[in-house]
Amino acid sequence: MENTVIGKINIILNDKNIVVAEKPQGIPCQPDKTANKDFMTLLSESIGINMADLFLVHRLDRPVGGIMVFAKNKNACAFLSEQIQNRTFKKTYLAVVCGIPKDKAKELSCYILKNQRLNMSKIVNKNTPNAKPALLSYRLIKTVNTNDRDKLSLLEIDLKTGRHHQIRVQLSDIGVPIWGDTKYNNNFKRNGKYVKTALFSNSIEFINPTTKQMEKYLVYPYNIYPFDIFNENQTCSKTDVYINS
Repeated sequence: MENTVIGKINIILNDKNIVVAEKPQGIPCQPDKTANKDFMTLLSESIGINMADLFLVHRLDRPVGGIMVFAKNKNACAFLSEQIQNRTFKKTYLAVVCGIPKDKAKELSCYILKNQRLNMSKIVNKNTPNAKPALLSYRLIKTVNTNDRDKLSLLEIDLKTGRHHQIRVQLSDIGVPIWGDTKYNNNFKRNGKYVKTALFSNSIEFINPTTKQMEKYLVYPYNIYPFDIFNENQTCSKTDVYINS
């Protein structure tokens, strides 16, 4: 796996209990066996705290960029983790897929089984041992014609369960694999070149353990290919924050 060159970390919020920041594509969330620079290490260095004082609340696959929240103490971690368990912690993704989905909007429900050895997942019968339910909904935002992969479509995805490679597996299963995905898109499996997978966590919404308010944080990947070909207004804000008191 090619390691990504990292510039300045986009830190959106840094209070006494949490840090909200944008993970770049191509780096792991936390230290792993590759020994490549990881996001938690970069973030702890950037805000000047020890790694032991930074807690991973949720994950993003290495190829996936986007917004994440980290806790700065055990109580905040438990507070956020409970929201994830109760499904009140909301996550929205943007994905550029090859082709056009049959339905403009749809809920996808299935069972997924992870293959630990291959680090891949597949859709299986619900009675398969160790299979886990997976649920998401998507809506088609726009489709464009390109010289690269013919028709590309931009989808907004509401992730309701957080299974291993869930979005990548489910979209591939309905015939619209994610652009750049070397595991589940056959065109890119044979490519032989490293490209950044076009899946981006653009929105998270949760109750902040500090303010006890519902807060929504958004990041737009308008400057990243192929997301940029769907953006008609390059002057839009990269980061937005909404707070409901």
